[in-house]
Amino acid sequence: MIDNVEVRRGTYHDSVRLMQASRALQQAAGVEEALVAMATDLNCDLLAEMGFDPEAIAAAGPNDLIIAVRAVDEPAVAHARLILQEALVAKAVRDSPMLATPAAHVIGSVASEATLALISVPGEHAFVEAMDALRHGLDVMVFSDNVPIAQEVQLKRSADRLGLLVMGPDCGTAIVNGVGLGFANVVQPGPVGIVGAAGTGIQQLCCLLDDAGVGVRNALGTGSHDLSVEVGGLSTLRGLEALDADPSTEVLIVASKPPAPEVAERVRAAAAECVTPTVLAYLGEEGVTLEGAVGRTLDLLGKAVPAYASWPAPTDGHRPGVLRGLFSGGSLGSEAVGLAVGALGEVGREERGAGHTIIDYGEDEYTRGRAHPMIDQRLRLQRLAAAGRDSRVGVILLDVVLGHGAHPDPASELAPVIADAAAEGAAVVVSLCGTNGDPQDRDRQARVLNEAGAAVWLSNAAAARHAVSMVDEVADG
Repeated sequence: MIDNVEVRRGTYHDSVRLMQASRALQQAAGVEEALVAMATDLNCDLLAEMGFDPEAIAAAGPNDLIIAVRAVDEPAVAHARLILQEALVAKAVRDSPMLATPAAHVIGSVASEATLALISVPGEHAFVEAMDALRHGLDVMVFSDNVPIAQEVQLKRSADRLGLLVMGPDCGTAIVNGVGLGFANVVQPGPVGIVGAAGTGIQQLCCLLDDAGVGVRNALGTGSHDLSVEVGGLSTLRGLEALDADPSTEVLIVASKPPAPEVAERVRAAAAECVTPTVLAYLGEEGVTLEGAVGRTLDLLGKAVPAYASWPAPTDGHRPGVLRGLFSGGSLGSEAVGLAVGALGEVGREERGAGHTIIDYGEDEYTRGRAHPMIDQRLRLQRLAAAGRDSRVGVILLDVVLGHGAHPDPASELAPVIADAAAEGAAVVVSLCGTNGDPQDRDRQARVLNEAGAAVWLSNAAAARHAVSMVDEVADG
Protein backbone atom coordinates (compact mmCIF):
# COMPACT_ATOMS: atom_id res chain seq x y z
CA MET A 1 0.00 0.00 0.00
CA ILE A 2 1.11 3.56 -0.74
CA ASP A 3 0.09 6.63 1.25
CA ASN A 4 0.09 9.89 -0.68
CA VAL A 5 -0.71 13.12 1.17
CA GLU A 6 -0.81 16.51 -0.56
CA VAL A 7 -1.44 20.00 0.84
CA ARG A 8 -2.72 22.70 -1.50
CA ARG A 9 -2.11 26.09 0.08
CA GLY A 10 -4.88 28.66 0.10
CA THR A 11 -7.26 26.44 -1.85
CA TYR A 12 -10.88 26.32 -0.72
CA HIS A 13 -13.86 24.31 -1.95
CA ASP A 14 -17.30 24.13 -0.36
CA SER A 15 -18.12 21.13 1.80
CA VAL A 16 -20.58 19.56 -0.66
CA ARG A 17 -17.96 19.50 -3.39
CA LEU A 18 -15.36 18.07 -0.99
CA MET A 19 -17.76 15.36 0.17
CA GLN A 20 -18.42 14.43 -3.46
CA ALA A 21 -14.68 14.39 -4.18
CA SER A 22 -13.92 12.15 -1.17
CA ARG A 23 -16.62 9.73 -2.26
CA ALA A 24 -15.33 9.66 -5.84
CA LEU A 25 -11.80 8.82 -4.67
CA GLN A 26 -13.01 6.18 -2.21
CA GLN A 27 -14.74 4.38 -5.08
CA ALA A 28 -11.77 4.55 -7.45
CA ALA A 29 -10.10 1.30 -8.48
CA GLY A 30 -7.13 0.47 -6.28
CA VAL A 31 -7.94 3.06 -3.60
CA GLU A 32 -8.21 1.73 -0.06
CA GLU A 33 -8.93 5.00 1.76
CA ALA A 34 -9.19 8.67 0.85
CA LEU A 35 -9.99 12.04 2.40
CA VAL A 36 -10.37 15.40 0.66
CA ALA A 37 -11.02 18.16 3.20
CA MET A 38 -9.96 21.51 4.52
CA ALA A 39 -7.16 21.28 7.08
CA THR A 40 -9.22 22.15 10.13
CA ASP A 41 -8.17 20.71 13.49
CA LEU A 42 -11.02 18.18 13.27
CA ASN A 43 -9.97 16.96 9.82
CA CYS A 44 -6.30 16.84 10.77
CA ASP A 45 -7.19 14.65 13.77
CA LEU A 46 -9.32 12.50 11.50
CA LEU A 47 -6.47 12.06 9.05
CA ALA A 48 -4.25 10.76 11.88
CA GLU A 49 -7.02 8.39 13.00
CA MET A 50 -7.14 7.01 9.45
CA GLY A 51 -3.46 6.11 9.79
CA PHE A 52 -1.90 8.82 7.63
CA ASP A 53 1.31 10.53 8.80
CA PRO A 54 0.30 13.73 10.65
CA GLU A 55 3.75 15.23 9.90
CA ALA A 56 2.75 15.45 6.24
CA ILE A 57 0.21 18.14 7.12
CA ALA A 58 1.97 19.66 10.13
CA ALA A 59 2.26 23.09 8.49
CA ALA A 60 -1.26 23.09 6.97
CA GLY A 61 -3.90 25.50 8.19
CA PRO A 62 -7.70 25.74 7.89
CA ASN A 63 -7.43 27.65 4.59
CA ASP A 64 -5.44 24.81 3.01
CA LEU A 65 -6.81 21.75 1.24
CA ILE A 66 -5.54 18.31 2.20
CA ILE A 67 -5.77 15.35 -0.16
CA ALA A 68 -4.89 11.97 1.31
CA VAL A 69 -5.02 8.73 -0.69
CA ARG A 70 -4.07 5.20 0.33
CA ALA A 71 -3.81 2.99 -2.75
CA VAL A 72 -2.34 -0.28 -3.94
CA ASP A 73 0.33 1.29 -6.17
CA GLU A 74 1.52 4.47 -7.93
CA PRO A 75 -0.71 4.01 -11.00
CA ALA A 76 -3.75 3.88 -8.70
CA VAL A 77 -2.61 7.12 -7.04
CA ALA A 78 -2.15 8.77 -10.44
CA HIS A 79 -5.61 7.62 -11.52
CA ALA A 80 -7.04 9.04 -8.26
CA ARG A 81 -5.51 12.44 -9.10
CA LEU A 82 -7.37 12.47 -12.42
CA ILE A 83 -10.64 11.58 -10.70
CA LEU A 84 -10.05 14.31 -8.14
CA GLN A 85 -9.59 16.93 -10.85
CA GLU A 86 -12.89 15.90 -12.43
CA ALA A 87 -14.67 15.90 -9.07
CA LEU A 88 -13.39 19.30 -7.97
CA VAL A 89 -13.72 21.17 -11.23
CA ALA A 90 -15.55 19.71 -14.20
CA LYS A 91 -18.34 17.84 -12.44
CA ALA A 92 -19.08 20.64 -10.00
CA VAL A 93 -19.46 23.16 -12.82
CA ARG A 94 -21.53 20.81 -14.97
CA ASP A 95 -23.97 19.35 -12.44
CA SER A 96 -24.29 21.53 -9.37
CA PRO A 97 -26.58 24.54 -9.01
CA MET A 98 -24.16 25.90 -6.42
CA LEU A 99 -21.54 27.08 -8.89
CA ALA A 100 -18.32 28.80 -7.94
CA THR A 101 -19.08 32.01 -6.10
CA PRO A 102 -16.89 35.10 -5.81
CA ALA A 103 -14.19 34.82 -3.18
CA ALA A 104 -15.26 36.40 0.06
CA HIS A 105 -12.56 39.08 -0.11
CA VAL A 106 -14.10 40.56 -3.29
CA ILE A 107 -17.61 41.01 -1.87
CA GLY A 108 -17.19 44.77 -1.91
CA SER A 109 -16.34 44.85 -5.60
CA VAL A 110 -19.36 42.81 -6.69
CA ALA A 111 -21.92 44.13 -4.20
CA SER A 112 -23.34 46.65 -6.65
CA GLU A 113 -24.24 43.82 -9.04
CA ALA A 114 -25.61 41.34 -6.50
CA THR A 115 -28.34 41.07 -3.89
CA LEU A 116 -27.31 37.80 -2.22
CA ALA A 117 -23.96 36.52 -0.98
CA LEU A 118 -23.47 32.76 -0.59
CA ILE A 119 -20.87 32.19 2.13
CA SER A 120 -19.17 28.80 2.00
CA VAL A 121 -15.88 29.13 3.85
CA PRO A 122 -14.53 27.31 6.92
CA GLY A 123 -16.86 27.95 9.84
CA GLU A 124 -14.36 30.01 11.81
CA HIS A 125 -14.22 32.55 8.95
CA ALA A 126 -17.90 32.61 8.03
CA PHE A 127 -18.87 35.29 10.54
CA VAL A 128 -16.39 37.87 9.23
CA GLU A 129 -17.35 37.30 5.60
CA ALA A 130 -21.09 37.29 6.32
CA MET A 131 -20.79 40.55 8.26
CA ASP A 132 -18.88 42.05 5.34
CA ALA A 133 -21.71 41.05 3.00
CA LEU A 134 -24.30 42.59 5.31
CA ARG A 135 -22.31 45.84 5.46
CA HIS A 136 -22.50 45.96 1.67
CA GLY A 137 -26.28 45.59 1.76
CA LEU A 138 -26.49 41.94 0.72
CA ASP A 139 -28.75 39.23 2.05
CA VAL A 140 -26.65 36.22 3.05
CA MET A 141 -26.87 32.47 2.75
CA VAL A 142 -24.33 30.86 5.09
CA PHE A 143 -23.73 27.33 3.86
CA SER A 144 -20.85 26.94 6.33
CA ASP A 145 -21.42 24.96 9.51
CA ASN A 146 -19.57 24.96 12.84
CA VAL A 147 -20.36 28.65 13.40
CA PRO A 148 -20.69 29.44 17.14
CA ILE A 149 -24.25 30.21 18.23
CA ALA A 150 -23.17 33.59 19.66
CA GLN A 151 -21.88 34.61 16.22
CA GLU A 152 -25.12 33.42 14.60
CA VAL A 153 -27.11 35.59 17.00
CA GLN A 154 -24.93 38.63 16.31
CA LEU A 155 -25.19 38.10 12.54
CA LYS A 156 -28.96 37.83 12.61
CA ARG A 157 -29.42 40.80 14.93
CA SER A 158 -27.25 42.89 12.62
CA ALA A 159 -29.25 41.74 9.61
CA ASP A 160 -32.49 42.56 11.37
CA ARG A 161 -31.33 46.11 12.07
CA LEU A 162 -30.36 46.51 8.40
CA GLY A 163 -33.57 45.01 7.04
CA LEU A 164 -31.64 42.05 5.56
CA LEU A 165 -31.92 38.28 5.82
CA VAL A 166 -29.38 35.70 6.98
CA MET A 167 -30.10 32.13 5.89
CA GLY A 168 -28.09 29.75 8.04
CA PRO A 169 -25.46 29.08 9.27
CA ASP A 170 -25.61 25.45 8.11
CA CYS A 171 -28.24 26.33 5.52
CA GLY A 172 -28.04 23.49 3.03
CA THR A 173 -31.19 24.14 0.99
CA ALA A 174 -32.78 27.25 -0.47
CA ILE A 175 -34.61 28.55 -3.53
CA VAL A 176 -34.25 32.26 -4.23
CA ASN A 177 -36.32 33.81 -6.99
CA GLY A 178 -36.66 30.41 -8.63
CA VAL A 179 -32.96 29.47 -8.41
CA GLY A 180 -32.04 26.44 -6.30
CA LEU A 181 -29.04 26.67 -3.98
CA GLY A 182 -27.30 23.83 -2.19
CA PHE A 183 -29.26 20.59 -1.91
CA ALA A 184 -32.26 21.69 -3.97
CA ASN A 185 -34.78 19.82 -6.07
CA VAL A 186 -35.82 20.96 -9.53
CA VAL A 187 -39.18 22.73 -9.24
CA GLN A 188 -40.97 25.40 -11.24
CA PRO A 189 -41.43 28.91 -9.79
CA GLY A 190 -44.93 29.40 -8.44
CA PRO A 191 -47.21 31.00 -5.85
CA VAL A 192 -45.91 29.29 -2.69
CA GLY A 193 -43.23 30.71 -0.41
CA ILE A 194 -41.52 28.61 2.27
CA VAL A 195 -39.54 29.55 5.35
CA GLY A 196 -37.96 26.57 6.99
CA ALA A 197 -35.61 25.54 9.78
CA ALA A 198 -35.68 22.11 8.16
CA GLY A 199 -33.55 21.30 5.11
CA THR A 200 -35.08 18.05 3.88
CA GLY A 201 -38.39 19.33 5.22
CA ILE A 202 -38.20 22.15 2.66
CA GLN A 203 -37.28 19.61 -0.01
CA GLN A 204 -40.27 17.41 0.84
CA LEU A 205 -42.65 20.38 0.71
CA CYS A 206 -41.26 21.46 -2.67
CA CYS A 207 -41.51 17.93 -4.08
CA LEU A 208 -45.08 17.29 -2.93
CA LEU A 209 -46.17 20.69 -4.24
CA ASP A 210 -44.44 19.95 -7.54
CA ASP A 211 -46.30 16.63 -7.77
CA ALA A 212 -49.53 18.59 -7.33
CA GLY A 213 -48.55 20.96 -10.15
CA VAL A 214 -47.76 23.92 -7.88
CA GLY A 215 -44.45 25.78 -7.97
CA VAL A 216 -42.26 27.49 -5.38
CA ARG A 217 -40.46 30.74 -6.13
CA ASN A 218 -38.76 31.21 -2.76
CA ALA A 219 -37.82 28.68 -0.09
CA LEU A 220 -35.71 30.33 2.58
CA GLY A 221 -33.71 28.00 4.80
CA THR A 222 -32.95 29.59 8.14
CA GLY A 223 -30.51 27.07 9.63
CA SER A 224 -31.37 24.43 12.19
CA HIS A 225 -30.75 26.66 15.24
CA ASP A 226 -32.99 29.55 14.22
CA LEU A 227 -36.00 28.51 16.30
CA SER A 228 -33.89 27.84 19.37
CA VAL A 229 -34.23 29.97 22.49
CA GLU A 230 -30.84 31.57 21.84
CA VAL A 231 -31.57 32.75 18.29
CA GLY A 232 -35.26 33.40 18.86
CA GLY A 233 -36.45 32.82 15.29
CA LEU A 234 -34.85 36.01 13.94
CA SER A 235 -34.43 34.73 10.38
CA THR A 236 -37.77 32.95 10.36
CA LEU A 237 -39.54 36.17 11.35
CA ARG A 238 -37.57 38.20 8.81
CA GLY A 239 -38.22 35.66 6.05
CA LEU A 240 -41.90 35.58 6.90
CA GLU A 241 -42.07 39.37 6.67
CA ALA A 242 -40.21 39.44 3.34
CA LEU A 243 -42.35 36.80 1.65
CA ASP A 244 -45.55 38.29 3.03
CA ALA A 245 -44.62 41.54 1.28
CA ASP A 246 -43.94 39.75 -2.02
CA PRO A 247 -47.00 40.10 -4.30
CA SER A 248 -46.11 36.87 -6.14
CA THR A 249 -46.57 34.85 -2.93
CA GLU A 250 -50.13 33.61 -2.50
CA VAL A 251 -49.57 31.13 0.35
CA LEU A 252 -46.77 30.87 2.92
CA ILE A 253 -45.52 27.76 4.73
CA VAL A 254 -43.35 27.84 7.83
CA ALA A 255 -41.75 24.48 8.61
CA SER A 256 -39.44 23.43 11.39
CA LYS A 257 -38.10 20.50 13.27
CA PRO A 258 -39.34 20.69 16.89
CA PRO A 259 -38.86 24.37 17.88
CA ALA A 260 -38.47 25.93 21.33
CA PRO A 261 -42.08 26.40 22.55
CA GLU A 262 -41.77 30.12 23.27
CA VAL A 263 -40.19 30.78 19.86
CA ALA A 264 -42.86 28.69 18.16
CA GLU A 265 -45.52 30.94 19.73
CA ARG A 266 -43.67 34.07 18.63
CA VAL A 267 -43.67 32.85 15.03
CA ARG A 268 -47.30 31.75 15.32
CA ALA A 269 -48.27 35.26 16.41
CA ALA A 270 -46.33 36.80 13.52
CA ALA A 271 -47.98 34.42 11.05
CA ALA A 272 -51.40 35.47 12.31
CA GLU A 273 -50.53 39.07 11.41
CA CYS A 274 -49.52 38.20 7.83
CA VAL A 275 -51.71 39.38 4.98
CA THR A 276 -50.74 36.23 3.06
CA PRO A 277 -52.44 33.02 4.31
CA THR A 278 -49.82 31.11 6.28
CA VAL A 279 -49.58 27.41 7.10
CA LEU A 280 -47.48 26.34 10.09
CA ALA A 281 -45.83 22.92 10.15
CA TYR A 282 -43.99 22.35 13.41
CA LEU A 283 -42.83 18.75 13.21
CA GLY A 284 -43.26 17.06 16.55
CA GLU A 285 -46.65 18.60 17.27
CA GLU A 286 -49.42 16.03 17.34
CA GLY A 287 -50.91 15.37 13.92
CA VAL A 288 -48.51 17.69 12.06
CA THR A 289 -46.97 16.36 8.85
CA LEU A 290 -45.39 17.93 5.81
CA GLU A 291 -47.98 16.23 3.62
CA GLY A 292 -50.70 17.80 5.74
CA ALA A 293 -49.12 21.24 5.35
CA VAL A 294 -49.11 20.80 1.58
CA GLY A 295 -52.75 19.72 1.70
CA ARG A 296 -53.76 22.89 3.57
CA THR A 297 -51.71 24.96 1.11
CA LEU A 298 -53.46 23.40 -1.88
CA ASP A 299 -56.84 24.02 -0.25
CA LEU A 300 -55.96 27.70 0.12
CA LEU A 301 -54.98 27.82 -3.55
CA GLY A 302 -58.18 26.10 -4.62
CA LYS A 303 -56.21 23.11 -5.93
CA ALA A 304 -57.07 19.46 -5.53
CA VAL A 305 -54.90 17.37 -3.23
CA PRO A 306 -53.47 14.54 -5.35
CA ALA A 307 -53.02 10.94 -4.42
CA TYR A 308 -49.25 10.96 -4.26
CA ALA A 309 -47.72 8.16 -6.26
CA SER A 310 -46.62 4.96 -4.60
CA TRP A 311 -45.16 1.71 -5.80
CA PRO A 312 -46.54 -1.09 -3.57
CA ALA A 313 -44.79 -4.26 -2.57
CA PRO A 314 -46.19 -7.47 -1.04
CA THR A 315 -47.31 -6.85 2.55
CA ASP A 316 -47.66 -10.44 3.66
CA GLY A 317 -45.07 -13.00 4.53
CA HIS A 318 -42.56 -10.73 6.18
CA ARG A 319 -41.13 -11.76 9.50
CA PRO A 320 -42.34 -10.31 12.84
CA GLY A 321 -40.11 -7.78 14.51
CA VAL A 322 -39.41 -4.18 15.38
CA LEU A 323 -39.25 -1.08 13.16
CA ARG A 324 -35.79 0.08 12.11
CA GLY A 325 -35.61 3.55 10.54
CA LEU A 326 -32.44 4.52 8.61
CA PHE A 327 -32.68 8.18 7.57
CA SER A 328 -30.40 10.63 5.78
CA GLY A 329 -32.73 13.64 6.23
CA GLY A 330 -33.12 14.98 9.75
CA SER A 331 -36.52 16.57 9.13
CA LEU A 332 -37.84 13.46 7.42
CA GLY A 333 -36.57 11.37 10.31
CA SER A 334 -38.23 13.70 12.85
CA GLU A 335 -41.53 13.42 11.00
CA ALA A 336 -41.28 9.63 10.97
CA VAL A 337 -40.49 9.54 14.69
CA GLY A 338 -43.58 11.62 15.49
CA LEU A 339 -45.82 9.26 13.54
CA ALA A 340 -44.18 6.11 14.90
CA VAL A 341 -44.33 7.22 18.53
CA GLY A 342 -48.06 7.84 18.26
CA ALA A 343 -48.64 4.31 17.01
CA LEU A 344 -45.89 2.22 18.58
CA GLY A 345 -45.00 4.03 21.78
CA GLU A 346 -41.33 4.50 22.57
CA VAL A 347 -39.01 4.91 19.58
CA GLY A 348 -35.26 5.15 20.19
CA ARG A 349 -32.94 7.55 18.38
CA GLU A 350 -29.68 5.68 19.03
CA GLU A 351 -28.27 2.65 17.24
CA ARG A 352 -27.83 0.67 20.43
CA GLY A 353 -31.57 0.43 21.05
CA ALA A 354 -33.07 -3.05 20.87
CA GLY A 355 -36.65 -1.88 20.27
CA HIS A 356 -38.12 0.38 17.60
CA THR A 357 -35.47 2.87 16.47
CA ILE A 358 -35.23 5.65 13.88
CA ILE A 359 -31.72 7.03 13.31
CA ASP A 360 -30.67 10.19 11.47
CA TYR A 361 -27.38 9.29 9.80
CA GLY A 362 -26.89 12.91 8.80
CA GLU A 363 -26.07 13.82 12.41
CA ASP A 364 -22.50 14.90 13.14
CA GLU A 365 -21.61 11.70 14.99
CA TYR A 366 -22.24 9.66 11.84
CA THR A 367 -20.66 12.02 9.30
CA ARG A 368 -17.27 12.35 10.99
CA GLY A 369 -14.75 11.23 8.38
CA ARG A 370 -17.33 10.60 5.70
CA ALA A 371 -19.64 12.56 3.45
CA HIS A 372 -23.30 13.17 4.26
CA PRO A 373 -25.42 10.06 3.56
CA MET A 374 -27.29 11.93 0.82
CA ILE A 375 -23.95 11.80 -1.03
CA ASP A 376 -22.12 8.79 0.43
CA GLN A 377 -24.42 5.86 1.26
CA ARG A 378 -21.81 3.42 2.53
CA LEU A 379 -22.70 3.62 6.22
CA ARG A 380 -26.42 3.32 5.58
CA LEU A 381 -25.81 0.42 3.21
CA GLN A 382 -23.95 -1.35 6.00
CA ARG A 383 -26.75 -0.66 8.48
CA LEU A 384 -29.40 -1.72 5.96
CA ALA A 385 -27.58 -4.99 5.35
CA ALA A 386 -27.26 -5.55 9.11
CA ALA A 387 -30.97 -4.84 9.67
CA GLY A 388 -31.85 -7.31 6.92
CA ARG A 389 -29.84 -10.02 8.68
CA ASP A 390 -31.21 -9.15 12.14
CA SER A 391 -34.10 -11.50 12.90
CA ARG A 392 -35.43 -9.00 15.48
CA VAL A 393 -36.17 -6.45 12.73
CA GLY A 394 -39.48 -6.86 10.91
CA VAL A 395 -39.79 -3.59 8.98
CA ILE A 396 -37.05 -1.31 7.62
CA LEU A 397 -37.93 2.30 6.77
CA LEU A 398 -35.50 4.59 4.94
CA ASP A 399 -35.53 7.80 2.94
CA VAL A 400 -33.90 8.48 -0.42
CA VAL A 401 -33.41 12.19 -1.18
CA LEU A 402 -32.80 13.29 -4.76
CA GLY A 403 -31.87 16.64 -6.28
CA HIS A 404 -28.75 18.64 -7.06
CA GLY A 405 -25.79 17.76 -4.86
CA ALA A 406 -27.22 14.37 -3.84
CA HIS A 407 -25.99 10.93 -4.93
CA PRO A 408 -26.31 10.66 -8.74
CA ASP A 409 -27.95 7.20 -8.66
CA PRO A 410 -28.80 6.04 -5.13
CA ALA A 411 -31.08 3.19 -6.24
CA SER A 412 -28.23 1.42 -8.02
CA GLU A 413 -26.44 0.94 -4.69
CA LEU A 414 -29.51 0.39 -2.53
CA ALA A 415 -31.37 -2.13 -4.70
CA PRO A 416 -29.08 -5.16 -4.17
CA VAL A 417 -29.04 -4.64 -0.40
CA ILE A 418 -32.82 -4.15 -0.30
CA ALA A 419 -33.25 -7.38 -2.29
CA ASP A 420 -31.07 -9.23 0.24
CA ALA A 421 -33.06 -7.81 3.17
CA ALA A 422 -36.35 -8.80 1.55
CA ALA A 423 -34.99 -12.30 0.88
CA GLU A 424 -34.15 -12.55 4.59
CA GLY A 425 -37.81 -11.82 5.40
CA ALA A 426 -37.74 -8.10 6.28
CA ALA A 427 -40.25 -5.67 4.79
CA VAL A 428 -38.59 -2.58 3.29
CA VAL A 429 -40.36 0.76 2.88
CA VAL A 430 -38.76 3.73 1.09
CA SER A 431 -39.68 7.42 1.30
CA LEU A 432 -38.53 8.90 -2.02
CA CYS A 433 -38.10 12.69 -1.93
CA GLY A 434 -37.68 14.05 -5.44
CA THR A 435 -39.29 15.48 -8.56
CA ASN A 436 -39.47 14.38 -12.18
CA GLY A 437 -37.12 17.24 -13.03
CA ASP A 438 -34.33 16.01 -10.75
CA PRO A 439 -31.18 14.72 -12.49
CA GLN A 440 -31.55 11.23 -10.96
CA ASP A 441 -34.88 10.53 -12.81
CA ARG A 442 -37.23 10.06 -9.86
CA ASP A 443 -39.61 7.51 -11.36
CA ARG A 444 -36.75 5.34 -12.58
CA GLN A 445 -35.32 5.41 -9.07
CA ALA A 446 -38.71 4.34 -7.73
CA ARG A 447 -39.01 1.45 -10.18
CA VAL A 448 -35.53 0.12 -9.40
CA LEU A 449 -36.17 0.26 -5.64
CA ASN A 450 -39.60 -1.33 -6.06
CA GLU A 451 -38.31 -4.13 -8.27
CA ALA A 452 -35.77 -4.91 -5.55
CA GLY A 453 -38.65 -5.50 -3.13
CA ALA A 454 -39.30 -2.13 -1.47
CA ALA A 455 -42.62 -0.36 -1.15
CA VAL A 456 -41.93 3.19 -2.36
CA TRP A 457 -43.87 6.33 -1.43
CA LEU A 458 -43.40 9.95 -2.51
CA SER A 459 -44.90 11.17 0.77
CA ASN A 460 -42.59 10.64 3.72
CA ALA A 461 -45.57 10.66 6.10
CA ALA A 462 -47.35 8.03 4.01
CA ALA A 463 -44.21 5.88 3.97
CA ALA A 464 -43.90 6.13 7.75
CA ARG A 465 -47.57 5.30 8.29
CA HIS A 466 -47.28 2.31 5.97
CA ALA A 467 -44.20 1.02 7.77
CA VAL A 468 -45.85 1.47 11.15
CA SER A 469 -49.04 -0.28 10.01
CA MET A 470 -47.03 -3.31 8.97
CA VAL A 471 -45.49 -3.50 12.43
CA ASP A 472 -49.00 -3.27 13.93
CA GLU A 473 -50.26 -6.07 11.70
CA VAL A 474 -47.45 -8.32 12.88
CA ALA A 475 -48.08 -7.47 16.52
CA ASP A 476 -51.80 -8.10 16.16
CA GLY A 477 -51.29 -11.36 14.30
